[in-house]
Amino acid sequence: MKKKDVKTARKSRIKEAPKACFFCKEKKEPSFLTSEVLSRFTSERGKIHPRSKSGACAKHQRRVTIEIKRARYLALLPFVVRPD
Repeated sequence: MKKKDVKTARKSRIKEAPKACFFCKEKKEPSFLTSEVLSRFTSERGKIHPRSKSGACAKHQRRVTIEIKRARYLALLPFVVRPD
């Protein structure tokens, strides 16, 4: 593959439309007590999803991160999920 082909291949990638923020849409704020909602923002291994994957706005992504860490500290969410 030539260099020109690589550049055109990179430019022609189709970008997905940004997701609407879950919390802005529902007009709610993230809370450490709602572990089922916070679990949507973590992977199956327990890692926090980045903003690009979670679809949250910057404000709510920061709050989600803080609330997930708070829920982990209080043992409402696991720190690490080990595969079976």
